Amino acid sequence: MLIFILTLGVFSIINTEMGVIGILPLIAGTYGVNISTAGLLVSLFALAVAISGPTLPLLLSRFNRKYIMIVVLAAFCICNTISAFATDFTVVLITRVLPAFLHPVYVSLAFAVAASSVPKADMPKAAAKVMVGVSAGMVLGVPVVSYIASLTSLEIAMLFFAFVNGVVLVATIFLVPSMPVKERLSYGTQLRILKEKNVWLAIIAVIFLNGGVFGVYSYLADYLERVTHYSAEFISIALLVYGLANIAGNIIAGKLLSSRAISVVTVFPLALIGVYCLMFFLGDMPLSMAAIVLVWGILGGLNGNITQYWITLSAPHVPDFANALFLVATNLGTCIAAAFCGYFIDNMGIACVVFGGMIFLAFSFVFINAGAKKQKMNIENILSLNR
Repeated sequence: MLIFILTLGVFSIINTEMGVIGILPLIAGTYGVNISTAGLLVSLFALAVAISGPTLPLLLSRFNRKYIMIVVLAAFCICNTISAFATDFTVVLITRVLPAFLHPVYVSLAFAVAASSVPKADMPKAAAKVMVGVSAGMVLGVPVVSYIASLTSLEIAMLFFAFVNGVVLVATIFLVPSMPVKERLSYGTQLRILKEKNVWLAIIAVIFLNGGVFGVYSYLADYLERVTHYSAEFISIALLVYGLANIAGNIIAGKLLSSRAISVVTVFPLALIGVYCLMFFLGDMPLSMAAIVLVWGILGGLNGNITQYWITLSAPHVPDFANALFLVATNLGTCIAAAFCGYFIDNMGIACVVFGGMIFLAFSFVFINAGAKKQKMNIENILSLNR
């Protein structure tokens, strides 16, 4: 029940961040702003997450985890309710950005609490279940919110954010036990992990790995239209298939990382490079591309778990701060890779977007292997403590 509530909670947070993408044109028309201005609801939200990611989870790590989660969910619920009824775009923007600073607090806590609620050997499985909430929020939130808006109104669609936040808030208050921090680590102790070489190897590996996935995925819809020549309807179906496969990948990842973590993480970049090679040569064939999207979606789900696991494994004694670093690294990787892959599109054409992803994945392979020996030792230490 605890992990289910955490998963739903992560969905409610990520859904608030990503779900608005599907109703940006409606927001622009309702408030009389252009689409780029409406896009600030997404970009400034992400900026707030990046700013608070390295700091707020660390500063709040001493407090009872249940109370922190209640505060975060309440803030999201209140702000989303206000934004739904706001008549001025500036108010909507402010009520979007303010709770965004608390986004990494809840998500990093969710991973840490899920991991601590099971035996250490099952930590990857618990994290994988929470990651389902991340994938669902990123992939399913957009079409769901857009569909609600098409059936009802913009206000009802935006109230959906608050509704999900509220459901999780009530569940957290009544069903989640008190979780005081038993061992309070000083801020200096947590920041000290940044002196460890293996932590930086893990951070850099995750930046490249996540960039290798999302740098290409950012342009998937455009690729399917211009290279595969899918219709708008088929593009929507393909994106939904990718999202559902992503969720399936999360489930698979938990089992694989629990049994053969080092092998899975090491082989993963090579497997995805292989998929991108197939995409380059077969991307103009509709049936082949459909199969590639399915496999790519499963690997995308694996990626989310691998990146979270690899960073937290490098600093197992400070899980809250490690998960915050995970959020920063993945967002940074996506941002850099999207621009990098865009360079290939501008100069070589949309079909060559995969080259940018391949380069990022090749660098991730190098940094993963550079830290693999130390990571294997960390796994052995965790298992010995569990025994």
